[in-house]
Amino acid sequence: MGVFVFLPLVLPFTTWPIARLAEQRLHPRTATRLLTGVAVVMAACSTVSLGLLMVVGTAQLPGNPLPDGWSDPEVREAVPYDEVAGRLAIPALIAVLLACGRTGWRHGRVRRGAHRALAGLPGTEVAVLPDEVPYAYALPGRRRGRVVVTTGMLSCLEPTERRALFAHERAHLGARHHRFLLAVQLAAHANPFLRPLHTAVSYTTERWADEEAARTVGSRRAVACAIGKAALVSRGTPVGTLAGLAAPGPVPRRVAALLGPAPAMRSWPSVFTSVGLAAWGAAAGTVVSALSSANSAVTMALILYAATPL
Repeated sequence: MGVFVFLPLVLPFTTWPIARLAEQRLHPRTATRLLTGVAVVMAACSTVSLGLLMVVGTAQLPGNPLPDGWSDPEVREAVPYDEVAGRLAIPALIAVLLACGRTGWRHGRVRRGAHRALAGLPGTEVAVLPDEVPYAYALPGRRRGRVVVTTGMLSCLEPTERRALFAHERAHLGARHHRFLLAVQLAAHANPFLRPLHTAVSYTTERWADEEAARTVGSRRAVACAIGKAALVSRGTPVGTLAGLAAPGPVPRRVAALLGPAPAMRSWPSVFTSVGLAAWGAAAGTVVSALSSANSAVTMALILYAATPL
């Protein structure tokens, strides 16, 4: 396996430039899909590498249930750095699995709790809660999602701004932004070097919904005003809601983007630009990561197959 097994653990560094530039130079929809795809592949490859190293480390532990041949000196010579990296990979992989499991459990718990809270309300697309605390969010569901908003939030907005709010939340539901957010969050738990992509996607999904709301309402300024008001009045609201208009985030940047021209829609940036070079660099890093983990998996399988007594 050599150094190939370690490459997927550090190659997420190649995604840092695109994580920053995609927020500024790409259309939010393109940026969200690109960054999420890269993060998922990178996280899967690094987890495979940890798993391979864990097999090596487990084979060195006394009393392990693995075949005796897996801890032979010949096997250890074929797998470099097994004594250190193999043992360190065991707690690292356990930590990754626990963090991802906890995130998935919390995500499901928040959704189930929100749906239970709305059980007594009419089954309309928009659920208005009689609450003076201003907040709004998009609640995804198996069949269809719902927009949840309080009377406190509606009382703070003008009619056009209310339309912008509803359009924003419907955009979250229509594009299934919660799936992108959950995917990059799990990826960041799998490899901490992917956290910049999680931060970037949290922003680009909001910008994606902003642009869809502006297109629906027909006024970028109205959406900008709605975002600003919602951010001001929703300070201190309970945390734990899903992605929505009133969610914490870089509101000034979103407002400034809406007050400017609409971003150009491009499937892939030109290689002769900074964002293009960053995108191709991240793509190359992703391909190398996938090839390295595949090479290591095949090599490990061949080594262990040869070391396993028939």
